[in-house]
Amino acid sequence: MNFKLFRLLTLVACALSATNYIAAQAQTPAVPAQAAESKNINEWLMRMHEASRNRSYIGTFVVSSGGVMSSAKIWHVCDGKQQIERVDTLTGPRRSTFRHNDQVVTFLPDEKLVRTEKRESLGLFPALLQTTGSHIGDFYLARQEGRERVAGVDADVIALIPKDAMRFGYRVWAEQKRGLVVKLQTLDTDGKVLEQAAFSELQFDAPVKLEKLAQMMNKVDGYRVEKPGLVKTTASAEGWALKNPVAGFQPMSCHKRPRVTPAGDEPMQWVFSDGLASVSIFVEPFDAQRHARESRMSMGATQSLTRRVDAWWLTVMGEVPMATLGLFADGLERRK
Repeated sequence: MNFKLFRLLTLVACALSATNYIAAQAQTPAVPAQAAESKNINEWLMRMHEASRNRSYIGTFVVSSGGVMSSAKIWHVCDGKQQIERVDTLTGPRRSTFRHNDQVVTFLPDEKLVRTEKRESLGLFPALLQTTGSHIGDFYLARQEGRERVAGVDADVIALIPKDAMRFGYRVWAEQKRGLVVKLQTLDTDGKVLEQAAFSELQFDAPVKLEKLAQMMNKVDGYRVEKPGLVKTTASAEGWALKNPVAGFQPMSCHKRPRVTPAGDEPMQWVFSDGLASVSIFVEPFDAQRHARESRMSMGATQSLTRRVDAWWLTVMGEVPMATLGLFADGLERRK
């Protein structure tokens, strides 16, 4: 639930009204079609990010995925330089997660447990847009599809259409005046809705202070505090490589999580992104007791596959078609 919400909120927090995009198209000087297309969508997504940096809100967010519905209460505050949010689950086990920039603290009140860690960007926009290798417009088209009312606000409907079958599409409802995404759908290659996330209620410029949320985030008295360790590394340093790049996906980060085992046995996570979708490759030593069966699974927009690679166990997971995961799995090779 938390990963899904934060993944979706990355998109939710980074939206802008499509009217700006349409206006930008009209004002763009004549340039080759593909270059203009890429420039327009990148500029639009960057403006989406900038619009989120000064917008605070409180809302109830509902996610429907794989026939399962979950919801959470969200407090989001930002001042242009810092962002902090609190997410309280309303379904399932009680959980409160705070994120202050890259610092994440999760409270599990039923267990009297707090987990605190730093999380780097998953490589979604705007981080990828700020690199010279940003080519989101090479793989997605943006198209306005009308206007609808969601959570009490008028919203433009924008489609982000993939140009190939290697990634899913999106339909986004962006509030017209302020630019916040109020509804988001992930669509399969046939246009069928795989997953939907939407605000059922929303209050802009809510009376909630950044300092207040920060105080709540640091109030851990009476809780057992865990700090899971992540060690930054590279796939090549761990002896892994992709024989062939997967079109549009760039490596964004690589970590391993230490555990009490001989050196070199730590699980590794290698993250890729095309700027909108992300894929994670997890590699760990094969264990016959835990890794008995290879599998392919789908849960809404999230797909995963597992397989054995010699003495290693591979899990590939992401919000992309299963065939795309297969390209990552088939391309991974051991080089030491």
